[in-house]
Amino acid sequence: MTRESAISRATRHFDDGQFIEDLARRVAIRTESQIPESRPNMDVYLEQEIAPQFERMGFKVDILPNPVEGVGPILLAERIEDPGLPTVLSYGHGDVIRGQEDQWREGLSPWILRQEGGRYYGRGSADNKAQHSINMAALETVIAERGRLGFNAKFMLETGEELSSPGLRAFCEQHRERLQADVLIASDGPRLSAKRPTLYLGSRGAMNLSFTVELRGGAHHSGNWGGLLANPGVILAHALASIVTREGRVLVRDLLPERIPDGVRKALLDCTPEPEEGEPTIDSWWGEPGLSAAEKVYAWNTFEILAFRTGNPDNPVNAIPGKATATCQIRFVVGTDPDSFIPILRRHLDSNGFEAVRIGMARKSFMQATRLDPDHPWVKWAAESIRRTTGVKPAILPNVGGSLPNDCFSEVLGLPTIWVPHSYAGCSQHAPNEHVLAPILREGLQIMTGLFWDLAEDRAPS
Repeated sequence: MTRESAISRATRHFDDGQFIEDLARRVAIRTESQIPESRPNMDVYLEQEIAPQFERMGFKVDILPNPVEGVGPILLAERIEDPGLPTVLSYGHGDVIRGQEDQWREGLSPWILRQEGGRYYGRGSADNKAQHSINMAALETVIAERGRLGFNAKFMLETGEELSSPGLRAFCEQHRERLQADVLIASDGPRLSAKRPTLYLGSRGAMNLSFTVELRGGAHHSGNWGGLLANPGVILAHALASIVTREGRVLVRDLLPERIPDGVRKALLDCTPEPEEGEPTIDSWWGEPGLSAAEKVYAWNTFEILAFRTGNPDNPVNAIPGKATATCQIRFVVGTDPDSFIPILRRHLDSNGFEAVRIGMARKSFMQATRLDPDHPWVKWAAESIRRTTGVKPAILPNVGGSLPNDCFSEVLGLPTIWVPHSYAGCSQHAPNEHVLAPILREGLQIMTGLFWDLAEDRAPS
């Protein structure tokens, strides 16, 4: 009954194929939260797949309604061994984005976990079914090896994250006392690189915005009206070009942070993004001049055009369209106020002659930016535990480049937040051919078993 024997047990759980069997069943459940018809599958996933494993581990399990009507339920599992012991809250999400079946490579299906070499393909394999399955398996491994956890554990699994987690903040507010803990340890998103274990301590926020120019109803023949009627697509293209340059530099400087904190800049010196084979090559000329690649994605704000439409792109006709629309996104870090983004852009557009451009939020809600101090004691503890397990110093990112509902835990519950991702940036998350890498799954089981083992060995910060 040692740390090493527990990690060996976790390794066997993967090598014997048991973990992959569990993951295959979970991938097969079509928990597409963006499709209303899939709503019953959320109940199936929590009730038939997740709850039984927690009950087998001696957890008390409740499946509770989401405060927002129509959004899938939230599972809360608790194992309280001694009120005097440290308490860890974990989190995951059982929902996935649309399967996009017709876009997957021949021979692959989003709902069948398939191995090809060191990759396992399937929707949710990376985001987030494999990740919370690893953490659940690590808890079960520690219990099997030690006979107990040696700490208190609470695990929350939602089914609306791919809808930007509606209701999760209200859920945390309603159940604040029940969710109290000493730390959040959870998993989602990618490592800095596939070969390097990673910790991140928060996330960039994300706000999606809609830009619209609507000048008239319907389209008009370009031969008869070309040169006489203003083209909304041209106007909108120039409006967006006034916000961001062709090199990706944001021109509306009020949308950006004033500076990068020294502690963040120092932490990122050791975190250079290095794409793996098959991942895109970084465009070094793109983005804010003078920043490192790590600073651009982890410490700065970006303005992206996600979609642009005018006329009928699938079947163009010789007509001047009456309307043009674009969906854009601002990814932002701690230190910028998302409530100011639309007023700032409105002033900019008006002052540059683009009064015809309407702007509003493309979604009803957005995710906040969060960040834990890289020098926090829990960060140092987790990094040392991972180093002991892998022999590698983990990358420590003050926040990940993507967005998560981390503010529910850091702000509502007041917890230090530690995220240990079990995927990599080239996983095709949110796209066809989503997959996970077998070496990361195997190492993830070892890392999390070591972390949970160390929590009971008087190694956690008081």
